[in-house]
Amino acid sequence: MCGKWKKRLCPWLLTVSLITASAVHAGPLIMQETEEPQNMEQESINTEQTLINAPSGLLMEAETGTVIFEKDADTRRSPASVTKIMTLILIFDSLEKGTLGMEDMITTSAHAKSMGGSQVFLEEGETQTVETMIKCIVIASGNDASVAMAEHIGGSEEEFVRQMNERAAGLGMKNTHFVDCCGLTDSADHYTTARDIAIMSRELIKKYPKILEYSSIWMDTMTHVTRQGTSEFGLTNTNKLLRAFDGCVGLKTGSTSFAKFCLSAVAVRNGITLISVVMAADDSKGRMKDAAAMLNYGFSRCSLYVDEAPADLPAMPVKSGVQDTVPLEYEEQFQYLSTDGTTVTDVQKELNLPENVQAPVSKGETAGELVYMADGRELGRIAIVFGKSVKKATYGHCLKKMWKEVLL
Repeated sequence: MCGKWKKRLCPWLLTVSLITASAVHAGPLIMQETEEPQNMEQESINTEQTLINAPSGLLMEAETGTVIFEKDADTRRSPASVTKIMTLILIFDSLEKGTLGMEDMITTSAHAKSMGGSQVFLEEGETQTVETMIKCIVIASGNDASVAMAEHIGGSEEEFVRQMNERAAGLGMKNTHFVDCCGLTDSADHYTTARDIAIMSRELIKKYPKILEYSSIWMDTMTHVTRQGTSEFGLTNTNKLLRAFDGCVGLKTGSTSFAKFCLSAVAVRNGITLISVVMAADDSKGRMKDAAAMLNYGFSRCSLYVDEAPADLPAMPVKSGVQDTVPLEYEEQFQYLSTDGTTVTDVQKELNLPENVQAPVSKGETAGELVYMADGRELGRIAIVFGKSVKKATYGHCLKKMWKEVLL
């Protein structure tokens, strides 16, 4: 009897087992197709991290300093010749101070001539103008020209490097230390980060925009005048993005076997200036591809609102002052960077000022603020400051004022 039931039940049990097993495997597959991802933000971040292949990179909007994209941007790495961005900052600092002129002649020392790597083959005792040296540095990445300029400005390369580190600290470059002025060294003590490169790149192009006139030159020539005679030498820009990426205007490449391939690229489109930094790429094409990928990403997402012509500000009444009113000024121009692919329109402005102010008043002191709004959200605000100082009126001032009023 039991055997007969066993024969009848076995096929039935087998069928039930197969159906159950099928249901167990099918359930999760159906859920995967219909359920939405649990962490969309994290998935988006992971997708963005694949934007570049290099281990470190950062994309910054130059006008506001807003970081749009970053990947391992604070790891210390060797910058190779991207170091020369700080060298150029110090050169232009000297030009601004008037201690250096574009037509000043720079003499090449034996030490400067001995530099290897990328060079323009300056001879010991050869002289070139500051402007020519700048071209040699930013176009052809001349290590010899960099050292010659460092020695002229600092008295020695060591002193110039000390000034480079001091300038970097002043810019808040917390993870940077230089040991030479051109990046030729493989010393582990010579390092910076993608973030710090963007910071010094921004300082150079914002404070000294003339550098872009030189960094955007594709080919130029210089003339060697030495005891051996006169000869022309061609300068070809090491930044291939100048010809491969629409809007690229600079800035500096760098590569050594230790640093691998680095780049700080600047591009301008539709009033937006972006700085794209790549560090430690495997090859030259890789760094260019990564820099271009970040630039395209940024230009597709960024729009900049600038209040080009804010309304004239009224004079503010002054109580108990030697003058009845004080002029007002905007502390800065308002700028708002949108990074979500939308364009800011229909901006409303709200001026917040007191009816009057009590003397004394100091020039530059905050008087109020102008608030910018769009679509019900605040974009930002800028300070309204006093345009001049107004002293508190003394008894003599008040008496003199009353006497004038009587006479009138």
